[in-house]
Amino acid sequence: MWEAYVKGFKAYLQLERSMSENTVEAYLHDIAMLRSHMQDTFAGVGVEGVELEHLQSLLVSINELGLAAATQARVLSGIKSFFQFLVLEEAIKKDPSELLDAPKLKRSLPHVLSLAEIDKIFAEIDHSTPEGTRNHAMLETMYSCGLRVSELIGLCLSNLYLDVGFIKVIGKGNKERLVPIGEAAIKYILLYKDHVRNHLPKIVKGSEDILFLNRRGAGLSRVMVFMILKELGQKAGLKQNIHPHTLRHSFATHLVEGGADLRAVQEMMGHKSITTTEIYTHLDRGYLRQTLEKFHPRFR
Repeated sequence: MWEAYVKGFKAYLQLERSMSENTVEAYLHDIAMLRSHMQDTFAGVGVEGVELEHLQSLLVSINELGLAAATQARVLSGIKSFFQFLVLEEAIKKDPSELLDAPKLKRSLPHVLSLAEIDKIFAEIDHSTPEGTRNHAMLETMYSCGLRVSELIGLCLSNLYLDVGFIKVIGKGNKERLVPIGEAAIKYILLYKDHVRNHLPKIVKGSEDILFLNRRGAGLSRVMVFMILKELGQKAGLKQNIHPHTLRHSFATHLVEGGADLRAVQEMMGHKSITTTEIYTHLDRGYLRQTLEKFHPRFR
């Protein structure tokens, strides 16, 4: 019965929970891991017979593989969703994952760039090439709007409202949000649209509405954006590994440092919970020290 349940679970994730293709594939991989563990360790126990101790055994084996706590937590999330689906479908009466504890996650602070470092990256863009004009527009948009890389490469011409200074972004779970866009990003988007994109010899079918295209007229891949930013970071002499999420973290941190309301930042970032946004209040350690040195009697 595993096949039928997994097939139904996939449809549930896609249609009812509107999850992205990547998330659906990750969850299905988690269920395949559970199925394999059950067959190897508890032969003869079907989906309906899975108990809490079976799932705890799986977590022990995953932990022994040396997987990071974040990866273990994600696997657990997939498994919990699967059994919640089975309860909804009345395939089982009780959810065996209900009392399953997630591993403790260390809340790490993301690396951010200073404004001077961001300027260094932009200074390395070769504006004499069509790709350079595109890359500047692309990175300005990412930093100006705090976009995820998937949101950037999926940005559509039909979702640009540049005359009023907004773009419509399709985020996780196909959730839409309107995000203000800065004048610099608007300037470079228009330059790219009018002088590069409009002169591409051909646009691949299905990519007609995609804003940022490669030289063959197709949408950019996530890897391509990573490579562009990594190369610029190296040229700028930055020692840390720069990736698209670094610009997103920098966007949020610079807003919070400037005194922006956390709810506003949460909305622009597309965070489901404000707890995620609150991490950016802990990043400006230099500013915190300056504040203590200025106002705390023991720091003077």
